[in-house]
This record gives sequence, structure tokens and C-alpha cells, in this order.
Amino acid sequence: MTQVISGYTKLIAHIGWPTGSFKAPMIFNPYFEKEGIDTLVVPMGCKGEDYPEFFKSLFQLQNITGALITMPHKVSTVDMLDEVSTSVQVCGACNAVRKEADGRLVGDMFDGQGFVRGLARKGRPAKGASALIVGAGGVGSAIAVAMAEAEVGRLALYDTRSEATEKLADRLQQFFPKLSIQVGSNDPAGFEIVVNATPMGMEPGDPLPVDVERISKETMVGEVVMKQEETPLLRAAQAKGCLTQIGTDMLFEQIPAYLEFLRLPTTSAENLRSLSRIRYQ
Repeated sequence: MTQVISGYTKLIAHIGWPTGSFKAPMIFNPYFEKEGIDTLVVPMGCKGEDYPEFFKSLFQLQNITGALITMPHKVSTVDMLDEVSTSVQVCGACNAVRKEADGRLVGDMFDGQGFVRGLARKGRPAKGASALIVGAGGVGSAIAVAMAEAEVGRLALYDTRSEATEKLADRLQQFFPKLSIQVGSNDPAGFEIVVNATPMGMEPGDPLPVDVERISKETMVGEVVMKQEETPLLRAAQAKGCLTQIGTDMLFEQIPAYLEFLRLPTTSAENLRSLSRIRYQ
């Protein structure tokens, strides 16, 4: 049965660029269809230079509920909101916006929560573990915050933009003063959890974010790239015997929280997975 779009249908914008890697519409919309929820997630491709004007115009629509925000707009969205969560304040990025009845825009960040919940479900909780996060942008920052909240034992941060890494470490230290943080190296040796929170892996020929030869077979390797299910990093890690987490696992785990935030009926990650129609091409 195809979801019927009517004059009453509410819209959730999924904003980013490029849109080819978007998977959320293939998870949200089958669930909305099954439950008879008259809401639709619509991918909207917007480049950075056009984003501020587009964002403002978008929320003038009277039938928009909110937006899912992805690369490259998670950081720039923050300054356009009326209210943000603690998570947004710490990581300096936002991936969910809700429009209130009075028109105010409220932002939150769920990437990190989804990623950490996925690790725990696979038997590798962040609490007490040593973790390396490569990438200090919006998603990397969110995962760092969620790991700090989960009481990770030791956290290492790396980004080719050293200034971004230092700023993230400083913000984390303000909110989590007891957390052991190190910066400046993407050497994965000695870590129980290694996370690629960069776009590397989205395009053919992308370099690996870490030297896989330095990863122990006991290490959990996680990915945020969703354009393909198994990236070169995950394939290389699996060849070494590592446990891995694909990018869409993070998405499935955070969608129940998204639904609650948007004040829509929520469900479990398992139910969403059973209904989803994800494709990678």
C-alpha cells in the first residue's frame, strides 16, 4: 500500500547535500504508512551557500513539523534556532529541529545517542572503554558527548583540522572535567572502540581514516557513513576479525528519540528495521 499524500499531510524536511546517502526517508516513511501517521519525510538538497535563506523560508510553511539536519549543515543550524538542548551546546551541532506552535524553533542532537546505544546492543558498551573518534565535526562531536555521558574510560579525538579537535576537547572538558581526553593522533592501536566520524568512505578511492593494520582484532570499529552498508574501513576491519557497526545502525537506534522529540508516536529500533525499505543505490 502506497502512502497517500493529502492536503493535511505534515512535512518533516531532511536537509543536506548531497542527498544520495540519505536513508531516513526509507525508515520513517514505511513506519508512518504502517501506522497511519499522516506525515512524510522529504529529502531536500541544499548547498551551504543557500542554506540560511532556505532554512528561514522552509519554516514559514504552515504544514511543517520539523527537520532532520545532516551534512554539511549540522553546525551552521545552531545559530538559527531559538532554543537548544545541552547536547547541542556541548557539541556545537544540531541534527533535529522542531517547530513549536508559536513558531519558535527548538534544536537537539541524537547522532551520538544512536551510536552509543548501537554499541551497547552489540555487547560493547562505552562505559569504562577506551575510544578513538576520528572526525570532530557535527557527528563526531555528538558521539564524543554521548560517550562522555556514558562514562567512557579514555577518549581520543582526531581531525585533520587540529583547531576543531582542540575546541571540541575544551568544550568536553568544561562539561566533563574528570574525563581523560587526548588529541592529535589517529593511531588506533590500543583502543577498544574506533569510530570513523568523517565523510571518508562515501566516495570510491577515499583513503581509510585510520591504519587498519594497527587495529587489534578485539577492537569494535564503528562507521557513520551511510551511502553504502559496508565501507572499505568496515570490510578491512572485518577481515581482521573485528566486530563492526554500520552507519545505519546509528540511525535506527536514534529514530525512536527523534519521534519523541517531534511529538509523534514512537516505536522500537527493531520495529523500524523490520519495516524499513533501505537501498544503497
